[in-house]
Amino acid sequence: MNSNLPDDWSPADNPYAIALSESSWLRATVALNVARMHGDDVQVGWFSSRQIDARTLVVALRQLLAAVKLERIALTDLGMDPSVISALDDAEQVFLDALPNIKHVRDGLTHFEDWARGTGGGSQKDARKTADLRDVARDFWSFGYDPITDTVTMGPYSISVSAAVPAANALCDAIYAATRAVDQRTTAELQAQVIQALTDAAIPCAPPQGPVLVSQGHDTRVWLSLNLGSVSDAEHEELAERVAKVMAHAGLRLTSSAFPQAQDIAARLAAGEPLHVERNSP
Repeated sequence: MNSNLPDDWSPADNPYAIALSESSWLRATVALNVARMHGDDVQVGWFSSRQIDARTLVVALRQLLAAVKLERIALTDLGMDPSVISALDDAEQVFLDALPNIKHVRDGLTHFEDWARGTGGGSQKDARKTADLRDVARDFWSFGYDPITDTVTMGPYSISVSAAVPAANALCDAIYAATRAVDQRTTAELQAQVIQALTDAAIPCAPPQGPVLVSQGHDTRVWLSLNLGSVSDAEHEELAERVAKVMAHAGLRLTSSAFPQAQDIAARLAAGEPLHVERNSP
């Protein structure tokens, strides 16, 4: 675990961000495996490196769908706009259209203990209605990568390796877009909370001439600064102290991006440093 994380951190706090993180790792795994499969084959003991990479590729592609599932659950729990979820659903369908047999190929690979006996679920279960276990096992067996056709096959199912990278990239981009939509909504809500707290304290913050400026950055953070030209030098320190107290009363804190551990927040604000606003941990 990252040692910089607070003691009370949990992945359950932001599962939508976990989905993005895992999908990024999986995207890189797909790209790495495809590049090696399209490169020179290397013998690893008795085995072909391309065949080894094919196995990892299949698992990574299937796990991208798990990342989508987590993202969708998180979006639903957060009450996100249905259009955000719909866009993610559409991207998942495009991925499945490009790699229509990915579930079957992965199932045969990771559930070999069942598929080798003909006792697997899904398509093997259906096949057992008209064939015995031995025939079912044979018909759904034999995993491998064919460099001539550039396909990975498991029994009667195959996927195109050349389609893997663009499909993974598009799906990961959709997960990123959904995650950013969450961050943008959270930022807008935080900005509104900051403005309301300042307004309730009779501290003007209307742009562009207000003595306090509250804005959203491209980093999806809320930034607060003093408009030094709108107040006299003598008022800078007093205004900064008032703002800091108002933020603390609202359950918010001001943090320096240059010196995150700095305690002289009011002084930094009075000096003109933009500070970002964060909610205090519950």
